[in-house]
Amino acid sequence: MYVKTTKRENKSGTVRYLHLAHNEWDPVKGRAVPKVLFTFGREDELDREAVKRLVTSLSRLLEPGDALAATTASDLEYVSSVPFGGTHVLDQMWCRLRIDQIVGRVGQPKRGRRRNMTVTERVLFGLVANRALAPSSKLAAAEWMNHDVHIDGLATVDDDACYRAMDWLHEVRDELEKQVFDEVANLLNLEVDLLFFDTTSTYFELGEVDEPVGRDERGERATDGQDAGNEAGFRTYGKSKDSRDDLPQIVIGMAVTRDGIPVRCWSWPGNTADQALIRQVKDDMRDWTLSKIVWVTDRGFSSERNRRYLRQGDHAYIIGEKLRSGSPEVTAALARQGRYADIAENMRVKEVRISDTERFVICHNPEAAQRDAHMREQFVAQLTELIDGTDTLSEFKRGELRGKIAGKPGLNRYLRTTPAGKLRIDHKKIKFEENLDGKYLLRCSDPHLPAEDIALGYKQLLEVERGWRDMKQIIDLRPVYHRLEERIRAHVILCWLALLLIRIIETTAGTTWQHARRELNRLHLGTFTGPTGTFRQVTDLTKSQIDLLSKLRIDHPKKIIDLQTAPR
Repeated sequence: MYVKTTKRENKSGTVRYLHLAHNEWDPVKGRAVPKVLFTFGREDELDREAVKRLVTSLSRLLEPGDALAATTASDLEYVSSVPFGGTHVLDQMWCRLRIDQIVGRVGQPKRGRRRNMTVTERVLFGLVANRALAPSSKLAAAEWMNHDVHIDGLATVDDDACYRAMDWLHEVRDELEKQVFDEVANLLNLEVDLLFFDTTSTYFELGEVDEPVGRDERGERATDGQDAGNEAGFRTYGKSKDSRDDLPQIVIGMAVTRDGIPVRCWSWPGNTADQALIRQVKDDMRDWTLSKIVWVTDRGFSSERNRRYLRQGDHAYIIGEKLRSGSPEVTAALARQGRYADIAENMRVKEVRISDTERFVICHNPEAAQRDAHMREQFVAQLTELIDGTDTLSEFKRGELRGKIAGKPGLNRYLRTTPAGKLRIDHKKIKFEENLDGKYLLRCSDPHLPAEDIALGYKQLLEVERGWRDMKQIIDLRPVYHRLEERIRAHVILCWLALLLIRIIETTAGTTWQHARRELNRLHLGTFTGPTGTFRQVTDLTKSQIDLLSKLRIDHPKKIIDLQTAPR
């Protein structure tokens, strides 16, 4: 059974008519002749919706499998299918931030013929999309781009193309980061009044550290004629924030807005101390023509030199202070009497004036105070059980137990030793700790910022911690499959770009990336081939996918992505 076409000439030209027909054997003519079963009328006046209803009605008479086979052209072959939605949305965000145009601009020679950056831009986007969707090594990423996903405008790519793109990215990283920030600020209308900064480390499972080389004050390789402040390998031993002091590492810094948008990242050798970094970060951000910034950092950056440096110009800071530092300022702030003001369901604050240049804000969380008290009760009970009856032990045995307890900070905090060497519960320490339950102390140099904004601003430092968590768990910052310093630095930038796209999608759509990625990966691109050629078609959008694209203000993808006619 087939659709038969007949032609008829009239005054307006040739008119085509469509008929449903099948062939019957004519014994007289000795051949098969068409027999018309139904006439649809003129082709240019065909009621296609009526035809769809007819096909649907007839399909109900068949089993589901038979109905599918009956409505599929026998000469059309299904070839393959790959996820499409994730790369499509990331690509739309990439272009909305004009990163494709930025890649085409930066690094161009001032004179002479301009470079064609189309391939480099597409490969870089593919590497960023790989971090967001299926993190892997660059060799595996090339395989992923070739066979496991569709990236518009990207043909076959190999690992050498990935490495060349990363090397170029390392060369232009400063200018690229600046221009990307400008586009992000314009797109999201960012108010960069609070800028959160924090560092983390990532380790490498290798036997030896990098060979030490001369480095400038920024941790970069010292060039000819530069004074090398110190010598260090890039991957080297340092204080690990992943509790892996036994492995070489690098230090990574990130600046994040109050909305969780990462605006810039840095990389330093693994033995770089936190205290020196904030000054370099402030200098790097100074040239970005930002309005007044209040830097928000944790207590690792609270040295007097850092605070003085951050106050320069029109900038200010909010910095966490160590409650147990024993400094005169902290002691005076905690001893000062005054009422707390409730600012949230689980937060209250009290401002204390100690000096003319700084304000102290004591924050108290009642829920955290209960948890601290409960944990202390458990530690004291455990310690009491351990030291009970130790007066009868020899001095050597007591010293041995004292050494074991010293390795457990939670217990050791509440232990004291008498002049005679006997072990006792330190009740004075318990009383001191009770006064700190649920509290943390903040320094602020801005004379006009309300105490409530100081407390809530510091609380948003958690956005940086969430960024590090997503860097390591979703984007897979580690393991890093590179040994060259330039490639490692470029890898960190790729992870930052992936996190940037993810955060913008989360902020715009009001959902998590895990949920959005899972929904988008269900949108596939199928490849079909037949006698007339090959085409690629997107699966129908679900309601959830339509809603997500609507929130992101992204147009629905075309139904047919690619069409290649067969040669005649």
